[in-house]
Amino acid sequence: MDKSTHSHEHMQFLRTLRRRKHLIVVCQIAILVAFFAIWELAVHLNWLEAFIFSSPSRMWRMLLNMLATGELLHHIWTTSWEVVVAFILGTIIGVAVSVALWWNGFLRKVLNPYLVVFNSLPKTALAPIIIVWLGNNVRAIIVTALLISVVVTILNVLTGFMHVDEEKIKLARSFGAKKRQVLAKVVFPASVPDLINALKVNIGLTFVGVIVGEFLVAGAGLGHLIVYGSQIFRMDMVMLSIIILCLLAAVFYQLIVFIEKRFARWAE
Repeated sequence: MDKSTHSHEHMQFLRTLRRRKHLIVVCQIAILVAFFAIWELAVHLNWLEAFIFSSPSRMWRMLLNMLATGELLHHIWTTSWEVVVAFILGTIIGVAVSVALWWNGFLRKVLNPYLVVFNSLPKTALAPIIIVWLGNNVRAIIVTALLISVVVTILNVLTGFMHVDEEKIKLARSFGAKKRQVLAKVVFPASVPDLINALKVNIGLTFVGVIVGEFLVAGAGLGHLIVYGSQIFRMDMVMLSIIILCLLAAVFYQLIVFIEKRFARWAE
């Protein structure tokens, strides 16, 4: 097979991949548009009660009104920065504890059953206790998010550390590498995929924790809007807040995917 034939087949393969990706995106958008169109039609034909289920047109009007007053942007910003703070703290604490447990095998064996039990505990049940301890403020929201996300981060990252090829560690030690060097040169690089997966899980759990905290104590944020809208029976406000929350979560998740791709290109 000559070079020109190979090049032509390769370009044809790339075009097929691009068309497939475009088709996937078109189908995703079509499903979303169809969902909102059917929802709106069902309300218009009285198959669904607008007072209970709201409708896309009602949510659109609510969106414009809240954007005009600046209220919606305030709530979005409040939830966003709470998520960012809790996510960064949860990641730092989770990785630091994972390193400590990998470093000290005795400590790992002692704390492992407690981590498993605490991970199984519904952390939302602890939210009222956190509010009593810390008060009705932002700190309670961030701590609630940390309780929900940090243990899962610890377990995921630690699992990645423990699954590093033991032969690579032995080889590094045979060349005189200290434990700190083994961690930096062998364990961390080999555990990057597990770290990225831990970040993907952590961002979702952080959103859960922040919204739970806002349900209970916040005076602002999307969680507060959801609770407030349900209390005054404004389902357009509730549905709009939920949809914006989904969009925010998708944006944060895609940021992590972007970081993952950039790191993969840098590693190459």
